[in-house]
Amino acid sequence: MSQTITLRNVILMGIPLCLWSACSTSKYAATNKVYKEKANDFGNTLKAMPPVNQFVDSLALESQSFIGSVNFGIRKPNYVILHHTAQESTDKTINTFLLKRTETSAHYIVGRDGKVVQMVNDYLRANHAGVGKWGNNADLNSGSIGVELDNTGKEPYSAEQIRSLLALLSTLKKKYNIPVANFIGHSDIAPGRKIDPYKFPWKDLAYKGFGLWYDAILQIPPDNFDAIAALRIIGYNVSNKSAAIKAFKIHFVQKDENPVLSQSDQMILFNLYKKYL
Repeated sequence: MSQTITLRNVILMGIPLCLWSACSTSKYAATNKVYKEKANDFGNTLKAMPPVNQFVDSLALESQSFIGSVNFGIRKPNYVILHHTAQESTDKTINTFLLKRTETSAHYIVGRDGKVVQMVNDYLRANHAGVGKWGNNADLNSGSIGVELDNTGKEPYSAEQIRSLLALLSTLKKKYNIPVANFIGHSDIAPGRKIDPYKFPWKDLAYKGFGLWYDAILQIPPDNFDAIAALRIIGYNVSNKSAAIKAFKIHFVQKDENPVLSQSDQMILFNLYKKYL
């Protein structure tokens, strides 16, 4: 009798979850269909032998051939770029990413309530980074995972949100062997254009192994210390020096965004510069 009741309870408990799943699938049935069709198109492109439009135009066709190697794999992401949505809810961000005219997307959205929504397969290229550069990499979309935090940019990040974010980052770091230094923000790769994620607790994340942070004890840089060169070595695009300084301060200083490095700012920069060497 007890076994029957237990089984009945399990079945009944499972019903709301099934109903929720069905409703969720039904709500986004049209856009999920488009996703599947595009994924199938990419699959057909990968299966084509020889690959379509990959021969050298200046060589005769009879001078080229395709032989499939047995040694290959899927390209893997090497960066994680954090953003804030600048919107009032996860649903609004989802709807933004479902509109073709916006031409924008991200791999994950982490809600204020800690719920995580994945919108693009990790192995596919999402349109989240836009025009930006980090080090010599000028196409961050192709080698990164974009994570959007449900936040207007004018509010604290909730404990539930940070807890879920850390769990997500831990999974991504382990799965793709992403270096500690390669967890960065949108503002880092797009100085002067983006400020997100704004007022973000980068220090807390760094202590968990996601991104670098400066040491508690700092030293005054030597007289020949080149701050702009140090910013470039860390990864910042220094073509606009003021914007690069401001981006650095948004991430690592967070007290002011004046595009001038104070002595304490230079001490922080010098400490970080040595970590990136």
